[in-house]
Amino acid sequence: MSQLESKNHDSTVTYTTDIDYASFKEASESIQDDDVLVRFGQDPSSDDEDPVAAYLYKKYREMTLSEAVEILKEAIVYHENDVNFPMDVLNKIEKIVEGPEKYGEDIAIYQREAKIEATFIRWHSPYPEVRAITDPFDDPDTPCDTIRAYFLGFVWSIIGTGVNQFFSPRQPSISLSSGILQILLLPCGKALEYVLPKWSWSFRGERYSLNPGPWTYKEQMFATIIFNVSIGGAYAAFYNIIVEKLPMYYNNQWATIGYQFLLVFSTQFLGFGFAGIMRRLIVYPVRAVWPTILPPVALNKALAAKEPKKCINGWTITKYKFFLIVFSAAFLYFWLPNYLFAALSTFNWMTWIAPNNFNLATITGSIGGLGINPIASFDWTVINYNSPLTIPFYSFLNQYIGTLIAGCVLIPAVFWTNYKWTGYFPINSNHIFANDGTTYKVSKVLTNGLLDIDKYQSYSPPFYTAANLVVYGSFFALYPFAIIYSFVTDWVAIKRSCLDLWEAIRNPRRSNYAGHDDVHSQMMSKYKEVPDWWFLVVLVISLALGIAMVEHYPTNTPVWGIFFTIGINFIFLIPITLIYSVTGFSFGLNVLVELIVGYAIPGNGTALNILKAYGYNIDGQAQNYITDQKMGHYAKIPPRAMFKGQIISTLFQVLVSVGVVNWQISNIEDLCTSHQEQKFTCPGPNTFFSASVFWGVIGPKRVFGGLYPILQWCFLIGALLPIPFLMLRKFFPKTMRYFQPTLIIGGMLQYAPYNLTYFTGGLYLSYIFNYHIRRRYLAWWEKYNYVLSASLTAGVAFSAIIIFFAVQYHDKSISWWGNNVPYNGQDYAGNPLLEIPDGSYVGPRIGAFP
Repeated sequence: MSQLESKNHDSTVTYTTDIDYASFKEASESIQDDDVLVRFGQDPSSDDEDPVAAYLYKKYREMTLSEAVEILKEAIVYHENDVNFPMDVLNKIEKIVEGPEKYGEDIAIYQREAKIEATFIRWHSPYPEVRAITDPFDDPDTPCDTIRAYFLGFVWSIIGTGVNQFFSPRQPSISLSSGILQILLLPCGKALEYVLPKWSWSFRGERYSLNPGPWTYKEQMFATIIFNVSIGGAYAAFYNIIVEKLPMYYNNQWATIGYQFLLVFSTQFLGFGFAGIMRRLIVYPVRAVWPTILPPVALNKALAAKEPKKCINGWTITKYKFFLIVFSAAFLYFWLPNYLFAALSTFNWMTWIAPNNFNLATITGSIGGLGINPIASFDWTVINYNSPLTIPFYSFLNQYIGTLIAGCVLIPAVFWTNYKWTGYFPINSNHIFANDGTTYKVSKVLTNGLLDIDKYQSYSPPFYTAANLVVYGSFFALYPFAIIYSFVTDWVAIKRSCLDLWEAIRNPRRSNYAGHDDVHSQMMSKYKEVPDWWFLVVLVISLALGIAMVEHYPTNTPVWGIFFTIGINFIFLIPITLIYSVTGFSFGLNVLVELIVGYAIPGNGTALNILKAYGYNIDGQAQNYITDQKMGHYAKIPPRAMFKGQIISTLFQVLVSVGVVNWQISNIEDLCTSHQEQKFTCPGPNTFFSASVFWGVIGPKRVFGGLYPILQWCFLIGALLPIPFLMLRKFFPKTMRYFQPTLIIGGMLQYAPYNLTYFTGGLYLSYIFNYHIRRRYLAWWEKYNYVLSASLTAGVAFSAIIIFFAVQYHDKSISWWGNNVPYNGQDYAGNPLLEIPDGSYVGPRIGAFP
């Protein structure tokens, strides 16, 4: 008799397995093969054989019942705290492992269910969303990193990076996702398939071909990975360059092209070095699902892989045709909210009832208010802000609860009580203000780039708005809470990963896939791995470029600051990335870095900006590269090919990002002003600048010591909060399974300048598609959900580009009620609760500022 104990459920259950498996021989002969094939995805009405269903059925027939039960026993232990593992499946396999008596006389059904679930887990994936986008088999001879794949990947890297960098200062931003570029990539690949000559040659024993034949699924995925790592743009180009150069910010004219290139090169590639460490911990484990990468992988399969004809819940349309229909509809529809009928985008309809009602605008307004509005927008760029069709419903719901809680705290406890003078400033702005209510001019307190105390005392301290104050308090609570809570709840996974890393350090020749026996890792183990020293070389070169940058230019930034930010990332990167890989929720180290740097290098906003770019981007880029490696893991792309493609693509990314941002600074009128006509209001750079003034120029000593002392207590609150939640999790584990307090606190970060407008519509869609349809119509959801998300985003992005250059860059606006009504009233004005009399000021007295 063997036993297995599960201790993380409502009570300890002991499963016994003293079963006479020979008694099931007769029962097995009565099982209907068609029923099993249907469970594996075969359409019984189709004459075409589904290769995945046929493969799984073969493994099913080869598996014995005893093997199946052992697999299920291991799965219970591995997945019992796994929020992505379907709860109904976990309950089913627990019932199976308890023994056949639970099935009464239905012995055939018992055997069938045991072997089916075990086949999914052992020979495919335990997660339906992963099974929907991957195949359980691989052909290593399929052309992948071909010359034409490299060429198209780099071309679309340049285009995608340029477009995304261009629209990054817009609110809401518009981007070309990897899914969008995949659509354009496919016809390009097919075209090269026909026009390129079939030349081939040998080099160092390897055979290369200019045109190896039909454009393959792997070529499509490889090119996707090449541009996916770069099209997101560069953090330092998004924020540092704009904030350093524009007159409304620091106006540092010494920040020339040479400085910009060194900064962007260094920050982009340091994260790449860390990815070499993280891949063992976050890429290969089965539990690291990475929900955010599922749509592009699904779309790639829809576009390039052969799809057997099947009827799914009455739908027979192929994924590609489905994409084209939705893409076309989204492309045409977006002309309405973006140009012809702007009220559909900013649907602040409740403020239309009484446009000059301040309280109504503050609570329900979509522009300057908190966006508490049940029907807030009909614009996909707004609704899709938090990827409702991508991240799991429980993750979206937890974040939404946090955003709602923050809004409820903002109104009565901060803004209406005029706490720390917040009533004198707009409630939800991400700008910082002087004591006379005007936007803070940091140049008035600087001498040679450093804080001048005399100028500061004669001008003003900076003041946060109510929303910014709540956001920063939440951030300070999130760091200790997330680290403590994650280490306790995911200790087994973290311990396993750390031991795996230690074994790799002790034995550098050890395979990356050692200890990972799932089918996808076993398939990937056939390809040559990337040596760790390749990543180390990239890290050292990036570090050298960073040191040269801070030493050559007047940044007032010490070299030790770069090493310090590297150390912080090394400590916090594992738990942060672990949360991201499971839930799809990501938060950076920017606030933690700026706080510590503010203490270490007070009075220096430029140094804080530079080190913040390192602190955030090492983590952000490492996660970016790791997500691509997980995509390659799902699609069976050779690791060395991914490494080369990512390195070269990132070089193009740096060059394009720096070029685009400099063009924007020189050519876009009123860039980063609050009423810029094409919505290039720069929400990100404004927040970046505000943080640098508060935590760099003024410094945390003055903030905690006099301006906002309550913020320092948020760290203690965040450190103590895990205790009650862990107790609840211990005594009510199944009830607390989908309750994720880390995500709730993360949802409180979503204000200033965004608000509930950007989440409410997404909540409805997340419930419909990722909860209701996923539960009731799983086959439809597996086939169409991610394709729907990618096609809507693709249609909107291409429509936005055409609209901008056709009718917005050279203004051809249409003035009528539908375009004007969202901006006629208090919501657009963004007025404060209290007025500061002319010639007066609020806060501490002049000359006695903290």
